[in-house]
Amino acid sequence: MQRRELMRTAGALALTNLAGLPAALAQEDPAAYPTRPIRVMIGFAPGGSTDAPMRVLAEAVSKILGQPVVIENKPGAAGVIPTQMLQAASPDGYTLAVAPAGVYRLPYTTDIKWSPASDLAYLIGLSGYAFGTVVPASSPIRSMAEYIAYAKANPDMLTYSSPGVGTTNHLTMEQFSRAAGVKLNHVPYKGSAESLQALLAGHVQSAAETSAFVPHVESGKLRLLAVWSDKRMARFPDVPTLRELGIDIVQTSPWGLVAPKGTHPKVQARLHDAFRQAMEMPAFKASLARFDMEPDYRDPAQYQRFAVASMKREKDILDTLGLSRK
Repeated sequence: MQRRELMRTAGALALTNLAGLPAALAQEDPAAYPTRPIRVMIGFAPGGSTDAPMRVLAEAVSKILGQPVVIENKPGAAGVIPTQMLQAASPDGYTLAVAPAGVYRLPYTTDIKWSPASDLAYLIGLSGYAFGTVVPASSPIRSMAEYIAYAKANPDMLTYSSPGVGTTNHLTMEQFSRAAGVKLNHVPYKGSAESLQALLAGHVQSAAETSAFVPHVESGKLRLLAVWSDKRMARFPDVPTLRELGIDIVQTSPWGLVAPKGTHPKVQARLHDAFRQAMEMPAFKASLARFDMEPDYRDPAQYQRFAVASMKREKDILDTLGLSRK
């Protein structure tokens, strides 16, 4: 009787030990990945210039990997919520996030306990946005040269709107003002819609914006003075880049896909290869073109180096403007 009791006790202990196996031992074989749906979090609303191309990619990658790739929108906080959520996610390859440029400012503007440079697994760089400087069509300023001349003649008087303080739009315009030797008056708004509406209503004289300006330029309400990419926009081939105008600035705010730190290298490689393959498909390129964007591929090593360099650059700009967290 005593022997049977001992055997039952030993069996119960064995079951308890199995239930308490470390998560790392309970993970599936990386060679079998994926065996269930993959979640990709995006920090912007559905239908926008990040969401729409990612949904096209997700559909293609679903077919490549043989498992659903599901998009989840987590809008707010300049798109950085998903990367923050990754800090609590399991590094199993089933929870991924789109990383916008704003994530590289987090350590200097927010009290976080992790570093974007070392606490994310960088999978693949995917694309970047189209930016430009616009004025009302009725403005007497007809070129960027005239814009700079006006700003020099009227220090701190030439106003420009942006989607908010500390956004890529704002920080790039501050870089521009220093490079051009002018002082501009920044007027922040809550998003591009408000920023452009303020310009159309005559509340500001110019705007630093994404390709949200395109319909207003095409309708004749706004004039595009310059684009911030390394080459001219296909839609507006007559509009110069800042570099062509002698201002050595290129800004597309590149974004891509990241996973939790500690994700198995084989899983990372599988994801990279699948998304790389999907990037080459015409549907993805067409979805980007709708927003005047282009593919901007970076492999994991390139993407990691870009993140480190971006963090240093963002810190320098924020420190100069006095926007860094004390």
